[in-house]
Amino acid sequence: MSTYNVKIQNCNSIETAEIAITKGTLNIKYGPNGLGKSTIARSILAAVTRDGTLQNLKPFKFREHVGQHDPLVQGVDEIGSALVFDDTYVSQFVFQRDEVLKNSFDIFVRNDEFRAAMGEIEDLFSGIKSAFLENKDLDAAISDLKEVCDAFGVTKTGALSKASKGYKAFGSGNKIENIPAELTAFESFIKSENPAKWIGWQTKGNEFLELSDNCPYCASDIKEPEKKIARQVSKEYDSKAVEHLNGLQAVILRLGKYFEQSCREKLEVITKSKVELSPEEINFLSALRGDVETLISKLQALRSISFFALRDVGKIEDEIAKLTIDLTLLDKLNSTETVLIVDPINKKLAGLIGRLGELKGKIKKHKRQIERSIHENQESINGFLKSAGYKYQVTIQPESESYKMKLVHQDMNQHIETAAQHLSYGEKNAFALVLFMHQVLSAKPGLVVLDDPVSSFDKTKKFAILSELFRGKASLRNTTVLMLTHDIEPAIDIIRSVKNQFQHPKPTADFLSSRSGVITETPIFESDIQTFAQVCSWNVQKLSDAVIKCIYLRRHFEIVDDLGTEYNYLANLLHARPVPILKTAAGDVPMTDEDIAKAYAGIARFIPDFDYQAILTIIQNRDEMVRRYDEATVGYDKLQLFRIFNSSSDKDGVLQKLVNETFHIENEYVMQLNPHKFDNVPEYVVQECDRLVRAA
Repeated sequence: MSTYNVKIQNCNSIETAEIAITKGTLNIKYGPNGLGKSTIARSILAAVTRDGTLQNLKPFKFREHVGQHDPLVQGVDEIGSALVFDDTYVSQFVFQRDEVLKNSFDIFVRNDEFRAAMGEIEDLFSGIKSAFLENKDLDAAISDLKEVCDAFGVTKTGALSKASKGYKAFGSGNKIENIPAELTAFESFIKSENPAKWIGWQTKGNEFLELSDNCPYCASDIKEPEKKIARQVSKEYDSKAVEHLNGLQAVILRLGKYFEQSCREKLEVITKSKVELSPEEINFLSALRGDVETLISKLQALRSISFFALRDVGKIEDEIAKLTIDLTLLDKLNSTETVLIVDPINKKLAGLIGRLGELKGKIKKHKRQIERSIHENQESINGFLKSAGYKYQVTIQPESESYKMKLVHQDMNQHIETAAQHLSYGEKNAFALVLFMHQVLSAKPGLVVLDDPVSSFDKTKKFAILSELFRGKASLRNTTVLMLTHDIEPAIDIIRSVKNQFQHPKPTADFLSSRSGVITETPIFESDIQTFAQVCSWNVQKLSDAVIKCIYLRRHFEIVDDLGTEYNYLANLLHARPVPILKTAAGDVPMTDEDIAKAYAGIARFIPDFDYQAILTIIQNRDEMVRRYDEATVGYDKLQLFRIFNSSSDKDGVLQKLVNETFHIENEYVMQLNPHKFDNVPEYVVQECDRLVRAA
């Protein structure tokens, strides 16, 4: 298989990193915390997407060096696109309020098959939609008709609402056309282009009339009669009602050509009337509104006709037939101009009705395809949730113009809107990983990066997730995947324990190490994964340093649960006891000559030249131990030597605890990597030990 040889420079703590990514398979990169795995993920994503964020990774020590030591990623030009799974993905894309995963429609339903079927159906609708396409006059007419319809709101009984804009504008008569005699002096203002603005301005000035005998507008002398006339404007006119009136008059004027002649004449009389609307006029406006509303609803339905509008219809032929616009039944709108708009649309609709059988067949076929896709996705995700022991399920439900995935609990019928608040951290992470897999299958990126995806799970869930992600037809098994992790178990499972289940194609695993900002990788083969007892035995046989050999041999006895005299004798030695002891219920007692002889015989089977006193002399000599510490090239060995000669010191309790509990007592994994080939002790731990050794 071909590979991407990626080189990363000057990104956060990484000065240089070189990693190989085999195409079309899973690439596991295992390394300790603090190495820079998340930086590797971020730098590759930034370089592939070219989103400008790569510069954000410039090391702090180089931030003042403009144009120098800039971040650089090479070897990713052919990747094309990438998706990354990390904490940011979980927080930004998963567990939205109205759907489990953002854009779930695009991920779970809108596949190539869906798009092809939609294209065929849309072709049948293209004739009708062409009548609306770039028809500015029709768009303007629909907009104006909708404004009139909205202005003349009706009550639940169908009567014209007195709270509507239209009633407020014309209900008490048109006082713009019929100015009271005492206010004729203001005619040019009242009949201006924007009378509401003038009325509002004039009304605000009235509150200052009592402050002086001077006009609050022009400061000239003003008497009480003039003040009374000024106050009359606000009594006769309401600025908001005038605003509605002025706007509606303009709309009705534009729409005049769409009204039948007698309707137009009646409307003109009503909108210019001096007096309050009569019951007959109110009924007329209500009936006109009904015709307008019917025409708008049909035009909008025709303009938006689609698969989604018809997918849940029982009889498509009846629904299509209802879209025909019959102006003889909308007599108030039956004008020449309206006919010119409606007739071409009706003709296009008639053409669609002529192909109704074809349309019905394509819609039914498309619905079956969608149902199959939904079923497969739901079954896949719900199967995983069940196998992982979660009491949740997903359901993909239709929305007005799409489909959305919802989360439900087995104890509740309704979907959960606040899933993030109900799921535990592990549940969210596991669920998000499986959803991410489906997004990858939909988007088909050139590279998938999993940033420490499974380290927080127990063994059972880890395997369930890995199995879901990399086995079966609907999985990532043929996708180029880079998994960065500080958890050795995925490599153990996939490379050795259950390797036969993850061989199509064969995955790779590498160990990442970092020294002075330079990250290198070492391939992990099946033979490298051993029990820790095997690791200890190998190091006892192959290493030359007597103290380190004793360290590994003691660990060997410990790991095979042989805590007899050999183990105790070595423990005494490594604790630098001149007289070896045995711990008993009665207290510490010296080991007998017989115990010591038995211990010697058992140890000699592994270390033939073992000499307690000679090694004790070395351990008691701090300078000699420091020399051996300096000469050790493996972090694990350094820490064990440090632990021996620093065990009585309390200068740095935190580090001593870290060494004792993390690197002295092995983790729970049965299988391990030999630290002499795969040095997994973080560099910062070794550096801190170095500091304490030098400070002593």
